[in-house]
Amino acid sequence: MASDLGTTIRAWRDRLSPAELGLPGGRARRAAGLRREELADLAGISVDYVVRLEQGRFRTPSAQVVAALARALQLSAAERDHLYRLAGIVAPAAISDHLPPGLQRLLRRLGDTAAIAVFAAHWQLIQWNRGWATLLGDPSTVPPALRNFARDTFPVDGAAPRLSQWPVITSSRDMTEAAVVSDLRRATGRFPDDRLLSDLIGDLQRGSRRFAELWSAGVVAAHREDQKIIYHPTVGAIAVDCDVLSDGDAELKIVILTAATDSEDETKMRLALVAGAPLENHLGRSLIDDSPT
Repeated sequence: MASDLGTTIRAWRDRLSPAELGLPGGRARRAAGLRREELADLAGISVDYVVRLEQGRFRTPSAQVVAALARALQLSAAERDHLYRLAGIVAPAAISDHLPPGLQRLLRRLGDTAAIAVFAAHWQLIQWNRGWATLLGDPSTVPPALRNFARDTFPVDGAAPRLSQWPVITSSRDMTEAAVVSDLRRATGRFPDDRLLSDLIGDLQRGSRRFAELWSAGVVAAHREDQKIIYHPTVGAIAVDCDVLSDGDAELKIVILTAATDSEDETKMRLALVAGAPLENHLGRSLIDDSPT
């Protein structure tokens, strides 16, 4: 199985186009697709670890590493599950942070035209593009466990919002709150055994009176659009439309922030994107060091 695992990883690495991932090409490349060091960087693991996996010299990658490789290799859901099986791991039935290839392309290609972030079913931030980091602040400066929109919506013990690093005013807070509670309720039906989801709901019930009220009321609401004002430190107040799309059985939530066409707000948003400092980690990868010792 280890040999099959290594051969499969190599085949999937070879089929990826460096240009599609925004990596430099050139005649000097000997690899048909990604180099090993490029895959290692995308997955947040060491190059030596990738080598040992491909050569079958390491047989027990963790579920965390397999998930990181699946994201880096842009696998479909079926391919991801196959990779888990080759690694001798049961594919997770819990909430997934796997992004389909098409969604990853969307994040890359719209990096300078819209602010986009992807959240898991429990409103945990998974990935974001350069526009999002520039408009709201870079989420990579926030501990991963705290990158959760439900926790920002229902703060516990006076905690400040973490996903926006400057003030954001929403036009319909009540609807947003009801929608977040409804999303979490639906997630409990879809992922009844997910520990992180149950821990999140328990924390919010104990720490937020507003959340507890809405949860006990059995609220069900759909709220997929909103208007917000972002008080950006460089260009000032920007009015944006916020649209939320859903993707597949994983209940992923794609949040897109745009400004009205040919408006002053669109000009401000473009200026903010130009003024933003270059972000090496603009796709929000989490670095993983799971190399065997």
